[in-house]
Amino acid sequence: MQLRFTKMQGCGNDYIYFNCLELEMKNPESLAESLSDRNFGIGGDGIVLILPSNSADAKMRMFNADGSEGKMCGNAIRCVAKYLYDNNIVRKRRLSIETLSGIKTLDVTIENGLVASVKVDMGKAVLQPDLIPVRIGGLQPPAEDHGPPPQSIINEPVAISGVAYAVTCVSMGNPHAVVFCDDVEDFAVTEVGPLFENHPMFPERVNTEFVEIVGKNHLKMRVWERGSGETLACGTGACASAVAAVLNGHCGKGEDITVSLTGGDLTINYTDDSVIMIGGCAKVFEGEVDLRKYQSA
Repeated sequence: MQLRFTKMQGCGNDYIYFNCLELEMKNPESLAESLSDRNFGIGGDGIVLILPSNSADAKMRMFNADGSEGKMCGNAIRCVAKYLYDNNIVRKRRLSIETLSGIKTLDVTIENGLVASVKVDMGKAVLQPDLIPVRIGGLQPPAEDHGPPPQSIINEPVAISGVAYAVTCVSMGNPHAVVFCDDVEDFAVTEVGPLFENHPMFPERVNTEFVEIVGKNHLKMRVWERGSGETLACGTGACASAVAAVLNGHCGKGEDITVSLTGGDLTINYTDDSVIMIGGCAKVFEGEVDLRKYQSA
């Protein structure tokens, strides 16, 4: 079956988008793994399906490059809004998109008739360990006689392969572990990232952000994403980093925080009620792929 796709990116976080509003995509997990390959496939951090929704303007499903499904993707959801608006599917300045982590509200900014940037209400940051989820005490939950479990994990020491890291844990629909460091450019993200991702403390694996404080309300971040490895950007990771920076006293609550990622900048504003993310989105190219090649592999 020849199927059209659109390659889109937000801060360099590139996904392969399929319009599934009137068709059924079979076996998206294996297709994500095959099509994301940058040598033998289209190339991307994963695939995104745009689906009909009974409760929102559209529904988004995202699959990482290893085939695992993510509950939320901040960069991808902005691109979904652009796709819907630019293709005259949902021609509104405010859209609602259903995800596995709930319905998100998005406001689009238009330039020359096309969406240039999107503001997303990402909802409340989740700090409760059991909801992130994180296993308290490292490998096992603490015994009952150790007292009640902590209500949040903020700047807590965690041993990763014999090295202690101060970790702040946040869920923005996906689980995140945020580690602050002095020089993020020289940090061994590709070595340490997989150790975090597969640590038993994180039962659903974890996205890990390595963050440098650049200045007042300015962060520099690199990310290791579960299922994809190091990527140029992560929208939910930028949100988690901003939340962690506020909780650790590095940035101001209710103030705009610039998060500089390898692929570009995002603006994040964290309050008790919600986390707002603003960033660009772009179409890279359109194409057609013969899915029979991959479905028969």
